[in-house]
Amino acid sequence: MFTIIAATVFLAAFLLAAATIVGMFALYRDKMIAALLFEPIPLEAPVYRLRVSRRRAAPRDRLVARPSPKSMLAA
Repeated sequence: MFTIIAATVFLAAFLLAAATIVGMFALYRDKMIAALLFEPIPLEAPVYRLRVSRRRAAPRDRLVARPSPKSMLAA
């Protein structure tokens, strides 16, 4: 007799717990999905500051090649 009463109490407690879990999922399903999909909105738009600097051309140190006289090639 004790076994039947213990099994009945255990089964009732198990069904109550399962019903509570299923009920909570049913009530808060939309809120859980919204919380998982939530992306916080940034408070300020990002500002990018660019500084463009150009280097100046360095003066040439080497001499400019001069064309050789034509008589030098005629040999």
